[in-house]
Amino acid sequence: MVAAPMPGLEPEDIVVNITRDRVTIRGIERGPGQYRRDLLREEWTTGPYYREVTLPQPVDGSLTNATYGNGVLVLVMPKRDHRKPTIPAEFQLQAIESIRGERIGHSGSAIRPTTTEEHRRRKHNPTHQHHTAMNTTTHS
Repeated sequence: MVAAPMPGLEPEDIVVNITRDRVTIRGIERGPGQYRRDLLREEWTTGPYYREVTLPQPVDGSLTNATYGNGVLVLVMPKRDHRKPTIPAEFQLQAIESIRGERIGHSGSAIRPTTTEEHRRRKHNPTHQHHTAMNTTTHS
């Protein structure tokens, strides 16, 4: 897991690239007037962001889950299955609220591949899935 403070960015301005054991995070600054504030003291910076992190072991970038809220990006990356080829991943977060974003690459403890859209459908309509699963089982 990687947690990166990125205050002042919008979710869709964050791009993550994962290749084997390297994570690159880029954030694009919005608007030219961000720094013209009448502050007595500023404890953080906003704006362009670039970090590279080397992980202790290779991960499966395509299955990465990413969330962004309160100015913090959190990446959850499952370990790579050494029997499968490494597939690099690059993605941009999707806004779910004005200052929150996410990207879903897997779900469940068994690490089932999924997408952000599939995750949202299941999350917002759990009873429909349950009934669908029951109907499928009943008709088999």
